[in-house]
This record gives sequence, structure tokens and C-alpha cells, in this order.
Amino acid sequence: MFPILETDRFILREITETDTAGIFACFSNEEVTKYYGQETLKNKEEAKEFVTFFAQSYRDKRGIRWGIELKSTREFIGTIGFNALSLKHKRAEIGYELLPQHWRKGYATEAISKVLEYGFNDLGLTRIGAVVFVENIASSQLLLRLGFEKEGVLKQYMYQNGIAHDTYVYGLLKEQAYE
Repeated sequence: MFPILETDRFILREITETDTAGIFACFSNEEVTKYYGQETLKNKEEAKEFVTFFAQSYRDKRGIRWGIELKSTREFIGTIGFNALSLKHKRAEIGYELLPQHWRKGYATEAISKVLEYGFNDLGLTRIGAVVFVENIASSQLLLRLGFEKEGVLKQYMYQNGIAHDTYVYGLLKEQAYE
């Protein structure tokens, strides 16, 4: 059964076909996809494919992606979850995005904190990483505030719109998260 997580302001829940419009709103927004490593969506059919991909990734135990829903309005405002999930090796990479009108409100911090807690305590992960375009200063600052350590640079690691981008790699170990 897909885990539902709750914070003060959010319900983190399974992404379903009813979220296709919300997925499209996020991933068709060039501000959101600017540093995502994914081409901007052009139609709702592509958004539906994202929904299918997230569901298949969960079924295959390769990842888990929650829809971020505001409790107050039931509005779908973004997604968060683990990519490159390896339960055998007790690690995953976290990824997230919010619609721009919800930036700088502490929402990402709140959602990431809850997902980190779930990863370390419920999934038994010992390491959670993140890969961030070097140009994505806001995301880098957020991860550092949450205790992640910058571990290095991956040269020409992500391609987007035919251009190679360098990324920073960040890591957070379970014992660091609870110091």
C-alpha cells in the first residue's frame, strides 16, 4: 500500500491520473523545469506518461514519488520523492519541485524534512543523496540548510535541451540527520 505522509500543511500522497493536470502545470512550466534535467512538457498526454512512470517506479521498487497537496485547499502544488532507490544498498536520491507561486514559503523544507524522516526511519535508508544543477543556487542552499554535505561535482552529468550541465552531488547520512 502506498504510504501517505502528513505534515502541518501538506498531505503527501500517491500521484494518480486525476493529478494529470497538476503534473502538467508543474512540468510544463519552464521556471520549474529549468534545472530539472527533463524537457518541459508540451501536452497533457506527456503528463499522463509521468503519472504512469511514477506508478511503475514504485511498483518496481526503484523510486517513490508523492504528490504534494495543500491541506487547506486540496491544491496539488508539486511532487517530491526518491529516485535511484536501492533498498539493498540502503540509499536513494531525493528530488522535488513546486509550482513557482509556492516558492519561498518554507514548503520545500517542510516536505523534504518529512520525506527524509520516512526514508531513514521507515525505509531504513542510511544515505540520501541529491543531484543539483550547479546553477540551481536556491536548491543547493536549501539542501545545505537541511544538513546535506556537498560531496563534489559531476561534470556534464545531465543533458537538457541538448546541453550538458555540471551538477553538484550532495549526501546526507542517517547519523548526520539526527546529530
